[in-house]
Parts: sequence; structure tokens; C-alpha cells
Amino acid sequence: MSNDRHVPVMLQRCLDMLAPALEHPGAVVVDCTLGLGGHSEALLKRFPEARLVALDRDKEALRLSGERLAPYGERATLVHAVYDELPEVLDRLGLATVDGVLFDLGVSSMQLDEADRGFAYAQDAPLDMRMDQTTGIGAAEVLNTYAPGELVRILRAYGEEKQAKRIVSAIVREREKEPFSNSARLVELIRDSLPQAAKRTGGNPAKRTFQALRIEVNRELDSVEKAIPAAVKAIGVGGRVVVLSYQSLEDRIVKQVFAAGAATTAPPGLPIVPEKYQPRLKLLTRGAELPTEEEVAENRRAAPARLRGAERIREDVL
Repeated sequence: MSNDRHVPVMLQRCLDMLAPALEHPGAVVVDCTLGLGGHSEALLKRFPEARLVALDRDKEALRLSGERLAPYGERATLVHAVYDELPEVLDRLGLATVDGVLFDLGVSSMQLDEADRGFAYAQDAPLDMRMDQTTGIGAAEVLNTYAPGELVRILRAYGEEKQAKRIVSAIVREREKEPFSNSARLVELIRDSLPQAAKRTGGNPAKRTFQALRIEVNRELDSVEKAIPAAVKAIGVGGRVVVLSYQSLEDRIVKQVFAAGAATTAPPGLPIVPEKYQPRLKLLTRGAELPTEEEVAENRRAAPARLRGAERIREDVL
């Protein structure tokens, strides 16, 4: 087990960005991606008068984090939910608004480290990749049953894989001989089907295909598209949303939602912009912030991270 799993990415920066919203008694912060509880524990320590609500779709993550956060007692409420269920969770808890929301998107280090979950291409494992293993279909079923055109679309859209057609032809040919069940066979097939030049760049050649399958199996981009606007809606004035993403597709969604909230919605040419058209958000980062070189040296999983934050500066006016 690598110790990277214990190092939350860009932790200090996330805490500092949320701080102005959480330093008052009774503040409520939501960790939408609890994972192993690193960010959550740091939030409870740093803001001793705040209450935490933490969500995760992975029951094993909830169990482990529950043990870790037990010393904080009533201050931590852990919920089994996908982060796009945020409005329902807050409704159930009777919370009309919250003060801070944190997202650490992507796969938790625990899932990458657990061999039997099939997320990692570096070791042989059943091709599952579900973050919540109680629901939905696994990666093997996607590979074995999806139409070739659909597989090409997924690899291009979610993996940004330029060789999608070539890889899918090989997958379709091989699955007719024998359905896919384990990751090693897929990794080998990808390696064999790529031209030499494509293997020389960008790390393990299977990386993009595995990312695409993971996003499809867990409907990750659908969840992000629903969850970020829901988080913006959930915070009161002065509240802050902070998002860590690890690939360009997620970062683009976050950027678009924040940019729309920070723009005026007034028709062009108005001499004075009425209240109802004024921006709802103030951006807290110029573009996306990146981890420092020191942090990447200490924690390789921080390398692709992109951090963005926004503060609610006015109510929605109907």
C-alpha cells in the first residue's frame, strides 16, 4: 500500500480558500468526496466550531472514514450518496444553505490501491471499476456488450484517446473469442494495438482507456455537471465552493459553471445593470491553480490536479 493514499492533495490551499466562509460558530461545510477522510479530518481540526457533512458512494470508504472521524462525534455526519445527490442530502438534514463545499474529484487513492477493484492498469484485477459496488454495471460488461461505435465515442470523449478506433477494433475482435474479465488482458491488447510512436509518449498506453471506462461506469461527468451547479445553489452569501479536478473534462465543467455565475446576465448596452442581472459569484482563482513542484515531488497523485474556487456574493434574484 503506497503512502500517497494518506496525503490529501493541495490540502493547505483548500483550507485557506474555504477559511473566510468557515471561521464563524455554527458554520456548515460539505465534503462531497469523503474518500479516506483526509480533507474532512483537516476541516474539522482547522475549524473547531464548524459542522461537517461528508458524502461518499463507496461504503468501504464510509466505514474507514467513520473510524477516522469518530473522535469528532456529532460534528461529523457521514452520508452514503453520490455528490450529485447534494440537494436531497441537505434537504433530509434540514439544511437550507451551507457555508462551504469541497469537491476532490477523480478516484480516491484507496480505490486505486485496492487490487480487486480493477481501477489500476499496473496490476491484474477483475475489470470492475464501480465506486459503489452495490449498483450499476462494471467495466467488463461495458467492454463486452457496448456497440463498437459507442466504445469509440467513450474512449474519445472521456479518455481523449486518439487511437480509439484501433483499440476498439482489437477489443471487438478479442471479445468474440472470449469475453473480457481481467485488466491485464486489456492492457496487453492496448499495448499490442498501438503504433510504436503512440507508445513512446504519456506514460502507460492503457491510461486513457482505463480513465474512459471508469468515467462511463460511474457516470462521473453526468454527476459533475449536476453537482457543481447544485453546490453553488446550496451556499449562502459569503459561502465558498472549492473544487479539485484531475482531468481536463471535469475542469472544463467547473470552469464553465463558475464563469457563468461570475458574469453579468444583463442584456448588452444597459447604462446601469439592475440587481437581478449582477454576478452571483466572485472567482477565487485566476484560471486553475496547480500544485507546487514540492507537492508533486512528495505526492505523485497531485501532479494532474487543478484547483478552482468561487464565493457567493449575492442571492439569486427571481
